[in-house]
Amino acid sequence: MGICHLDVIIPENHSLKGKRQVIKRVIDRVKNRFNISIAEVGDNELWQRSQLGMSLVGNDRKFINSYLDRVVNFIEAMNIVHIAHSELEILNF
Repeated sequence: MGICHLDVIIPENHSLKGKRQVIKRVIDRVKNRFNISIAEVGDNELWQRSQLGMSLVGNDRKFINSYLDRVVNFIEAMNIVHIAHSELEILNF
């Protein structure tokens, strides 16, 4: 299982409504392209920051790592949020 946590900045945003539209767009595009679990998990009331959490279940560590890296790169390439910090953890059971 892989877990990824992203701290993102929405630089051109000036309201919570605008933030929610941007975050919804990011989440919808990621879900449609990668079929991965993703949600806003923190900084809900800040209008220029957000925390996104993603998870992926599998039995191949290399696949999980590369897949989550591709998701992070996709989010960066969208150019609607800036990733300030990312953290990736692979769990063994």
